[in-house]
Amino acid sequence: MKREYWIAMLPFYLLVGIIVIGIAGAGSRAVTVINENMSIEREHTIVIDAGHGYPDGGATSCTGVLESTINLQISQRLDDLFHFLGYQTVMTRTTEESVYTEGESIAAKKVSDIKERLRIIKETKNPLLISIHQNTFPDSRYGGPQVLYAPNSDSKELGSFMQSALKDALDPASRRSPKRASGVYLMEHISATGILVECGFISNPEDEAKLLSDVYQKQLCCVIASAFCRYISS
Repeated sequence: MKREYWIAMLPFYLLVGIIVIGIAGAGSRAVTVINENMSIEREHTIVIDAGHGYPDGGATSCTGVLESTINLQISQRLDDLFHFLGYQTVMTRTTEESVYTEGESIAAKKVSDIKERLRIIKETKNPLLISIHQNTFPDSRYGGPQVLYAPNSDSKELGSFMQSALKDALDPASRRSPKRASGVYLMEHISATGILVECGFISNPEDEAKLLSDVYQKQLCCVIASAFCRYISS
């Protein structure tokens, strides 16, 4: 791992370590109790988009867990962590259901859902978007996080920060590079800075086991939040 990265992020991880120790026995979302009264003026609002949601569960893991469930778990942890760090956040969904407002068929509900997510982002002041997803592939050998970015220069820079952080902290053997989110409707129709993080391959048994683990989800969220902090401070 890069020495410069860990030196730069040492204060952040010390803070997170104190948080984890302090709430070790209080449950996975106990940070919420601590941060209720914390208010720091920030330029940006972090929009956390938990991909998919009933009736669209997304991909299915090799043991039958829906992608939408994993996306929501990680997004909720991120929401708590960003709150503790003093950031205002908006979540596009907070339950297992997607955010469609109309439609009878699954296809119509999916169209309504994506339009509603776009509306939420556009109505948020100075948003920075992170969309949480999981990857899948017929060949179970493939694994590791992949970052996609919206088609603008700021998103590309944030994507580079994020891919580098995920590689250095969680997947040092990876040779993946951030990619433009071609064909991803949400990313192609936002004007804000935004990235989509495919946190891992739920078709890979090793990745799936980690992504279902509370410990790994917390580690993942710490890395994601630290990359955002580095991008914003730069």
